[in-house]
Amino acid sequence: MAKIIKRLVDAAEPRSEKWIVWDDELAGFGLAVMPTGVKSYILRYRTVEARDRRLTIGRHGVLTPDQARAKAREILVAVNTGADPLAERRNRRLGATINDLFDRYEEDHLPRLSRRTAAEQKRLITKHLRPEIGVLKVESFNTQDARRVHFLMRKTPRQANSVIVVLSKALALAEEWGMRAEGLNPCSKVKKYPETVRDRFLAPEEIVRLGSALAEAETVGLPWNVDESNPRSKHLAKIANRTTLVDPTAVAVVKVLLLTGARLSEISELEWHHVDLQGGMLALPYQKGRPRKPHPVATAALDVLAHWGRVQGSRWVFPRVGDPSRPIAAQVLQRAWQRIRRKAGLDDVHLHDLRHTFGTTASRSGGNAFQVRDVLRHADIAMSARYVNADVDPMRALTEVVGSTLLASLTSGSEHN
Repeated sequence: MAKIIKRLVDAAEPRSEKWIVWDDELAGFGLAVMPTGVKSYILRYRTVEARDRRLTIGRHGVLTPDQARAKAREILVAVNTGADPLAERRNRRLGATINDLFDRYEEDHLPRLSRRTAAEQKRLITKHLRPEIGVLKVESFNTQDARRVHFLMRKTPRQANSVIVVLSKALALAEEWGMRAEGLNPCSKVKKYPETVRDRFLAPEEIVRLGSALAEAETVGLPWNVDESNPRSKHLAKIANRTTLVDPTAVAVVKVLLLTGARLSEISELEWHHVDLQGGMLALPYQKGRPRKPHPVATAALDVLAHWGRVQGSRWVFPRVGDPSRPIAAQVLQRAWQRIRRKAGLDDVHLHDLRHTFGTTASRSGGNAFQVRDVLRHADIAMSARYVNADVDPMRALTEVVGSTLLASLTSGSEHN
């Protein structure tokens, strides 16, 4: 035995078999010399359970003898407090992967979210996260790994940001589930890409045109849209020149969307037990993705529902034609909307912009940011503030003003025919 210093390490020659020289100053600290000439610093210790361990601290050249000795002392201090560094290292090596984390995330967390949100998060996990980082260890996942995922999606900034949100939540849950030590979330230092916030809403004269188009859609019909880039478009010319009635279910959904400011899925998946015509309420999610609860809506919207009436044997307010056991399909709504907005000269308007229109009209009708927050059911006023005491009476008064204003424009549009 001798004190392990640089001169001793340099002089240690490889032999036909691995050999070790132990330090005579720090018990358990040694130098292992391999037949290949590789020299590594090691530490032998005994755990509180009296198990003998031999841990490789690091290679000579990467560490100096003094650095290796200092690390050995740190490890022995931890061992004296009950730690077992070798077992911990093995656990990290054999520990849970990001794929394991997502398996549990999909099983335990996604069922708590709305069906639509859960489906979107699972899509992001399957398409973007598992292929890129699935094999990495949860314990060793770091900020650079998170930044790399984000950077790879830089051409789709909105999705890139959404992926980081999902990953951040999964890593936070990993700490709760004991899959990762508590500490700084690696995603917290990822700077998100700026997103373009869509803020399109209809001006009063545009609402008039929309009302006119809706009236034509359910009375005389609208022409079909033909994609001129389609090679078959020549054969579709006759269809393009022919007008047909638009699906009346889709027309009713568009009216209710505008008159309530609700999200598309909230109305397309509305059930009759959500409707309280006498109380002037619809059960709508109190926040995006949350359970439904009664919410005051304008009489104009309720009148549309009352006039629409119930399809026998269906629980859905707006059932699918030919299959009343299912709600109206999103594709049917979108196709109908394409025809309606084209007739109204609103080619850049999306169905969700009807919600923006409701919020803007609420603000113009005197609603403050808090009232707009409540009628649109935002989580806070940050979203509502761009349109500028959650109690039912002020909310009802505001929804009535908004509904009357919008209905007047729609009616004006139909009277022009």
